[in-house]
Amino acid sequence: MNPADLGLPVDVPSTALFTDHYELTMLQAALANGTADRRSVFEVFTRRLPEGRRYGVVAGTGRVLDAVENFRFDSAVLEFLRERAVVDMRTLDWLSSYRFSGDIWGYPEGEVYFPGSPILRVEGTFAECVLLETVVLSILNHDSAIAAAASRMASAAGDRPLIEMGARRTHELAAVAASRAAYVGGFTSTSDLAAGFRYGIPTVGTSAHAFTLLHDTERDAFQAQVRSLGGGTTLLVDTYDVAEAVRTAVEVAGTDLGAVRIDSGDLLLMAHRVRQQLDELGATGTRIVVTSDLDEYAIASMAAAPVDAYGVGTQLVTGSGHPTCSMVYKLVARAASTDPKAPLVAVAKKSTGGKTSIGGRKWAARRTDADGVAEAEVVGTGPVPQALAGRQLLVQLVKGGDVVAREPLEAARDRHRAARAGLPLSATQLSRGDAVIPTEYA
Repeated sequence: MNPADLGLPVDVPSTALFTDHYELTMLQAALANGTADRRSVFEVFTRRLPEGRRYGVVAGTGRVLDAVENFRFDSAVLEFLRERAVVDMRTLDWLSSYRFSGDIWGYPEGEVYFPGSPILRVEGTFAECVLLETVVLSILNHDSAIAAAASRMASAAGDRPLIEMGARRTHELAAVAASRAAYVGGFTSTSDLAAGFRYGIPTVGTSAHAFTLLHDTERDAFQAQVRSLGGGTTLLVDTYDVAEAVRTAVEVAGTDLGAVRIDSGDLLLMAHRVRQQLDELGATGTRIVVTSDLDEYAIASMAAAPVDAYGVGTQLVTGSGHPTCSMVYKLVARAASTDPKAPLVAVAKKSTGGKTSIGGRKWAARRTDADGVAEAEVVGTGPVPQALAGRQLLVQLVKGGDVVAREPLEAARDRHRAARAGLPLSATQLSRGDAVIPTEYA
């Protein structure tokens, strides 16, 4: 696996250091105590959805699989750990041959989830599973937050396309992951070429205000762009006077001008005025693209406006107010001993303060009503009821250390569209509310 395919700088050889110091000190102590090889089950879940959200979106699963494959302690990493005295020599020797050899099950990417949903289940020895905690949470918490925001925006936009354009508003590597997650959540394209290169997401873009300001007149700028990119291009019309810019744009490009973009002002009012002006000029097929700090609420407010596409940046890549999903990675079961045949024992944190968890290796299924609409997320540790056997949500992603469920990004995107359509209609409401369906424990 090429590190660049993970969104990493090319000089980073592995994902092994995308972890916390204490993962390795726990490993050292477990190795010394003889408990490192106990068969264990860890699960990723969230105790609650971000405030006001009615469903979550699983995103980043494909990146998790890549990260697990690339979790290797090469010589440079081992030397760093030795120099810093992070762990002892025995642990360094163990890490030098580390390869995850267990199994991973999870909700497939694009699926929706609810409080308590076992989004990912990692099974193997304690030693090999505990090391993956930080990198798994780092990816899933970020990507799922972006995908959830994207899904809400896509619901608000209806059939109108959404352009992801937040690269300049976040870390350069996070921007690539955000673009991928936004695509899963329903966006149609990105301005980020790295995301297009790594994940095959369609890329778009024309010009900024700087291009207009570069030229002596706005007409000169429009003529240069049209000569270079053709009449189907998108001209930015709010550098100076919008009405004058629209008139000039049609004069330069003709009535077949592809689109105009409005990036400031009262977008709702300006969209109506520009549409009227374009129609009066004969450019009835010219589309209107609006940008400028949009979120799902601003998009919803323009549902009746003559807008053809939205460009979203800051609010998307910051999760529209919820940049993380608060997912956790908890040990829920471990073997009674290091004997490979020893039975699993359910374990769980019981402290107060809202951080308790439910022990046991879990399954999950979504119960639906007579019309096929979801009515409950059912999570259990015992036998799966016959009525839910065909509705189980977890699929095997890794078997014996080998990835068995890698899929095209389009599959995750299509899955999310179907999963969202299967929720009660109130799931698309932007008003604050509880999870759209309850989580029941069987």
